[in-house]
Amino acid sequence: MRATDLVALTLRALSAHPLRSFLTLLGIAVGVTAVILLTAIGEGIHQFVLREFTQFGTNVIQVVPGKTAARGGPPGLPTTARPLTLDDAVALERLPGVTAVSPIVSANSEVEAQGRVRRSAVYGVGPAMTAVFAMRVRSGRFLPADDVQQARGLAVLGATLKRELFGQGSALGERIRIAGERFRVIGVMEPKGQFLGTDLDDSVFIPASRSLAMLNREGLMEINLAYQQGLAAAGMADAVRARLSERHGREDFTITTQEDMLRSLSKILDVLTTAVAALGGISLLVGGVGIVTIMTIAVAERTAEIGLLVALGARRATILALFLAEAVLLSTLGGLLGLAIGGGMATVARIAAPALPVAAPWRYVVVAFAVSILIGLVAGVLPARRAAQLDPVDALRSE
Repeated sequence: MRATDLVALTLRALSAHPLRSFLTLLGIAVGVTAVILLTAIGEGIHQFVLREFTQFGTNVIQVVPGKTAARGGPPGLPTTARPLTLDDAVALERLPGVTAVSPIVSANSEVEAQGRVRRSAVYGVGPAMTAVFAMRVRSGRFLPADDVQQARGLAVLGATLKRELFGQGSALGERIRIAGERFRVIGVMEPKGQFLGTDLDDSVFIPASRSLAMLNREGLMEINLAYQQGLAAAGMADAVRARLSERHGREDFTITTQEDMLRSLSKILDVLTTAVAALGGISLLVGGVGIVTIMTIAVAERTAEIGLLVALGARRATILALFLAEAVLLSTLGGLLGLAIGGGMATVARIAAPALPVAAPWRYVVVAFAVSILIGLVAGVLPARRAAQLDPVDALRSE
């Protein structure tokens, strides 16, 4: 049988039952649409989370007190880990390749100004914090490079906190109270927005030494440093580890590079995207079951036709190819319909809700379409083999 005749017979068989053929391919289309939409949301979340972290730069190293490792003994025992200090931050600043270092101590406290009180996040930081985290001052200036142990009572407000305390007026030079201590406002930060649920604009930044005294803490919560672009993160981490180990006598701290963090996040988010793609793939399997069912019914209905084709000299391989072609064509049309519907819905969602993280990952789109064709091929094998194995005499007699 010529290829053109095979295609003509396949199209005629599908057009003979248009509603049944449409419902069959619709099952595949729903599966492909589900894969596209679910993976588009998963990939969008992936990109959103990575964008949130990289907005502060990619050449950042974080040091926190305490070694991340298992140790014996019951919980609650006191630790001998040496806390991170302001002097540690100064020592790290002298490392070759380091461009900026900022100690960090954070807490929540009431901030008072002009008869208004607002509970906000208070960050004790160093004067280089804006360089470490790529943040900018909108008006005034950031904390000056005072003596790390005897810094003045100066403060820089986040955009939201400034608006809540001072409205549309200027906050520069005004006095505020934080946990009962007086500070003078010397700057207001550019709006930074939300970071994983934390409003960075509803914050106040004060010198780390003043924050340590105010909170009665002995050590810092963390030290963050930025290094020159182009330097290897692993090499910088080793240099930081060597310097602090020399000062502390042992490695009683944990170092995390931005690359490590992004790599871990990417692995977790890739697993999430793959998981939701697998959920959509279940719909594809359901569509495959539909193809098996419909093709089995088609074989039963066209028994006489099969017998006539064999009697006229059609080879069994031709009969097998005929029914396989019908199954593959159904799944292909369903896959194309699913691509159109899923891509269209993802585009509409992205336009209608720009804040919704939606990004169609084309690798999953291609895989979903290829799997839909494969499912059609596999689902059509059993019915096609049954049709090819029919006895022509018995098939003609069934008319």
